[in-house]
Amino acid sequence: MTKPSSSLSESVKDGIVDAVKRTEDAPGAMIEAVSKTVARTVHGVDGVTMSVMDVTSQVADGTIKAVAEVDGDLGQATRGLVVGVVRGARQSGAMNLTTIGRTSESVIRTAARLSGDVGAAAKGLIEGAIQSAREIGLDAAAAGTAAAIGAMKAAGQIGSVAGERVRHSLVHAIARVDVVLNEPLYPYKSSRIPTA
Repeated sequence: MTKPSSSLSESVKDGIVDAVKRTEDAPGAMIEAVSKTVARTVHGVDGVTMSVMDVTSQVADGTIKAVAEVDGDLGQATRGLVVGVVRGARQSGAMNLTTIGRTSESVIRTAARLSGDVGAAAKGLIEGAIQSAREIGLDAAAAGTAAAIGAMKAAGQIGSVAGERVRHSLVHAIARVDVVLNEPLYPYKSSRIPTA
């Protein structure tokens, strides 16, 4: 995994913090602030040497740091992060379900590294995947599945405690949509993330 670039990570963090403060904690402010900042950042890599996934790793780092700074809701932030990645990747022509799955992996790893709540992060990832899929006409269940598999893959690599927290959150988050996993929500072994 690419080591987060401090300048991009800090830029994302500062952008989100400023946006949240300007909205005075209005409902949905975190989701909107993160999604707009992330979409701008991801779309901005078109034609640059960094891949969307490299940028996503750095954006996740900045987003989670911003949540800590403003004492925000990590679930809302990760929901906004996925929405932003999907919007930005679509504008750059790099959007597919693999992007959603890998974004989920990156976010869970970053949340664990920064001592974030991986359960809340996982719930937000599923909700963001479903929301963004509906926005751009992708199958919501397929997007939710990709996010769930990515989150479980990362959690399984981190350890049993993280795996249990993510698993518990996913059970509740996917109850509202027909998400299909190739395996039950037990420690991750191998699953394929579909591509659009």
